[in-house]
Amino acid sequence: MGAGLLQGRRAVVTGASRGLGRAIADRFAAEGAQVWIVDLPGAMDPAQKAAGTLGVDLADPGAEAALADFAKTLAPVDAVVANAGEVPPWRGVSAVERAEWERVFAVNVWGAAVTLKAFADALAASGRGAAVLMASINGYRAHPDQILYTATKHAVIGLTRAAALDLGRRGVRVNALAPGPIATAALRGRVDARAAEGGSPARRGARRLRGADRPRPHGDRRGRRGGGGAPGL
Repeated sequence: MGAGLLQGRRAVVTGASRGLGRAIADRFAAEGAQVWIVDLPGAMDPAQKAAGTLGVDLADPGAEAALADFAKTLAPVDAVVANAGEVPPWRGVSAVERAEWERVFAVNVWGAAVTLKAFADALAASGRGAAVLMASINGYRAHPDQILYTATKHAVIGLTRAAALDLGRRGVRVNALAPGPIATAALRGRVDARAAEGGSPARRGARRLRGADRPRPHGDRRGRRGGGGAPGL
């Protein structure tokens, strides 16, 4: 049980059917908030579907209208966490693929932007609205084998900075979180898959996650504070 810190608040969390998003939604609820989640239709369990959630792929053309309608039905909203995202396969520059690039940017960056757009009025109507966008430590550093993911998280931080200036004029706070590796089921699966290429999950997988076996890029002044270049948040 929580301390009731969010008693009476209304919150929306995207990408909340499992993993970090679900942990955030559960914590909000434990603190007294009323929580609605947004996620892929096939990702939610029956209990979540029955709780007034929105099933939508944020990369789909119809997502913008669906989010806007959902926001209107919920307004006012006190908090929005734009957590939905995709982690693409590891690739360097020479292996990037346009279709994959566009898909991951559509979810990780456009998904966050369109979520802010849809809920801007509802957050402003709250009088104390706050939005949190999920970035990553890779938004400040970089990983040589995660070109695409790194680029999207840099974009999310830029989006956050601009949106904070824009929506701040309406009394809405906008911030980003930039976590390192979190041991969700999805991340553990990726560690095991990479470790299967050679080495144990505890050694090779952990080393690759924190970038210990890669040279640090020149000119990265944030690296010492941020820890390893960790993909897959």
